Amino acid sequence: MVEHKKNAAAYWKANLKLIWISLAIWALVSYGFGILLRPLLSGIPVGGTDLGFWFAQQGSILTFIGLIFFYAWRMNKLDKEFGLDEE
Repeated sequence: MVEHKKNAAAYWKANLKLIWISLAIWALVSYGFGILLRPLLSGIPVGGTDLGFWFAQQGSILTFIGLIFFYAWRMNKLDKEFGLDEE
């Protein structure tokens, strides 16, 4: 029973670490690059517009979609590490 609780605690610690890292990346890209750092990125052209505007309109959305796939992939690996996979 004690081993099970240690295993569960380690699993949730790893899961929460992954969540916080994903949220930090998402916040940096959407809020940081799209809003706060937009003036610094305005001189870099991307697809007919500046990089700051691109992050605000498309980059944050594409990063969020990428994070969804990364989170699912990493959680599958984490589930296998802790013996919680569905296979």
